[in-house]
Amino acid sequence: MGNQDIVQKLWNLCNVLRDDGITYHQYVTELTYVLFLKMMNETNNESILPEEYRWDSLRERHGMALQQHYRQLLLDLGNQGNETIKQIYMNATSNINEPKNLEKIITSIDQLDWYSAKEEGLGDLYEGLLEKNASETKSGAGQYFTPRPLIDVITKLVDPQPGERCNDPAAGTFGFMIAADRHVRSNTDDYFDLPEKTAEFQKKQAFSGVELVKDTHRLAMMNAMLHEIDGEIILGDTLSDDGVHLKNFDVILTNPPFGTKQGGERLTRDDLTFTTTNKQLNFLQHIYRALKADGKARAAVVLPDNVLFESGAGAKIRDDLMDKCNLHTILRLPTGIFYAQGVKTNVLFFTREKTDKDNTKDVWVYDLRTNMPSFGKRTPLTLAHFDAFVEAYTAEDRMKVEDVRWNVFTRDDICKKGDSLDIGLIADESLSAYDNLPDPIDSAEEAMAKLEEALTLLGEVVAELKAIDATQVSYEDAKPSLAMVAETSGVYGNE
Repeated sequence: MGNQDIVQKLWNLCNVLRDDGITYHQYVTELTYVLFLKMMNETNNESILPEEYRWDSLRERHGMALQQHYRQLLLDLGNQGNETIKQIYMNATSNINEPKNLEKIITSIDQLDWYSAKEEGLGDLYEGLLEKNASETKSGAGQYFTPRPLIDVITKLVDPQPGERCNDPAAGTFGFMIAADRHVRSNTDDYFDLPEKTAEFQKKQAFSGVELVKDTHRLAMMNAMLHEIDGEIILGDTLSDDGVHLKNFDVILTNPPFGTKQGGERLTRDDLTFTTTNKQLNFLQHIYRALKADGKARAAVVLPDNVLFESGAGAKIRDDLMDKCNLHTILRLPTGIFYAQGVKTNVLFFTREKTDKDNTKDVWVYDLRTNMPSFGKRTPLTLAHFDAFVEAYTAEDRMKVEDVRWNVFTRDDICKKGDSLDIGLIADESLSAYDNLPDPIDSAEEAMAKLEEALTLLGEVVAELKAIDATQVSYEDAKPSLAMVAETSGVYGNE
């Protein structure tokens, strides 16, 4: 039995909890509590746990006694012992009301083929479970999970090196940092080629992140631990004072959350030059300022289309980015690759230079959106879809690349467009290899996702306007949020 089979078996256990009214995301969180204990048992690491709360303490109890013991276990592990354990079980509560359901889950987990799971890697098993959760539209977890092929391609191209400090300021389940760790390990014989001090740095200091949502932070902590990464994962908000001291990184890889600050609240950090309620624009400011100004520090960040064309503060931030950094490449991503998200996205690749002026001369743009299939469950995104982009990106002479999707724009070209980076999309129908109509189910699900996102954003706009004195509200104040709503609902570029 491989990890995929085990993931499916674990996922099927969710059906046991339907009568308890537990959501998919609650189930994965609940499963994390139990799986952690089992995995410590399987890897002979139970010494970090109090003896009374190890795996066998669950196996030997039944009925109400099991449920009471389990709930006390959650409470005590969140308040005592190892710091990692405390963070995984912090404020942990059980949503399982029926003792028989809890017993069923524990028994089923105990009977899985753990020998095969360990052979393939417990970290990969857990990450497979997180991906399964993200692929379920009903779970609403897609916002926390960037597709694995996209993470792997971005990581390969940014190419983290031994000794470099890597960070994800919107860590989610820590997927980018795990990919960066895997990338360095694969190039250093699992760190055995490195000096002992450097290998120790890689395991304990090289990879870090910040995550705002408590349950997602819990998943990130366990994901990192199972991949033998001991880096700091802060439970906090990068766009608050928590992020002020996050500086001097060599590599930043991230996919910040979409939308505006909740309730229209203003940014609480005072060290960013340009003020906006658009979270992605604030994250972008944080990212290029958090890189070392040494000409080598680099970042890749996933951002929605509105960041490329939003006026006002958006244009100023893009101008500042292109001054301080060499924004050398933009990848226009296809639609449908983010579960339950209707927002069109891009990847910006840039390097922080030694000076703060005129560092971007040319921006190369690869259009992986036009005449591409609409990705989803029935048309999964794979590494092969990025082959042509990787070839163009890594070419010794980009001017010699013969690919109609690959175009270059000078800084002057961009300046004439008001510093809009909404560029590079093509309209050549001859490229299309997908003449059939899109899957009607995928289309309906995408339309529903767009409407749900638009309604959420409209609610945030209303809250923001109410929070500001009516005499101070102007069209310029509301434009960023309205632009996001327009983009999400399909009114592309219509301000």
